[in-house]
Amino acid sequence: RFIPKRMVPFSFPLSKCALWDPVPMGDVIGAHITYYRNPRVALLEKTLRLAYRHAKQNEKKSFSCFLLGTLAVDEDAEGITLTIDRFDPGREV
Repeated sequence: RFIPKRMVPFSFPLSKCALWDPVPMGDVIGAHITYYRNPRVALLEKTLRLAYRHAKQNEKKSFSCFLLGTLAVDEDAEGITLTIDRFDPGREV
């Protein structure tokens, strides 16, 4: 199995008591979202137009913004759909 170098193992914050043994057991497995599911992205036209208009009005070549949406497993459980339905231009500060 291919595990990209940018992936990091799960880690949890330190606590005084643990509910499980933190020692790793077994082989390393990949937990990438596309390993078991077929991903699909749906972007609402209204959201895309708003982001485009904001980009044209911005004087800088690059700017930060947020695209917000929901992630859902398809009815047949074979794929996942990311529906992007909101645009947030963020703040400069």
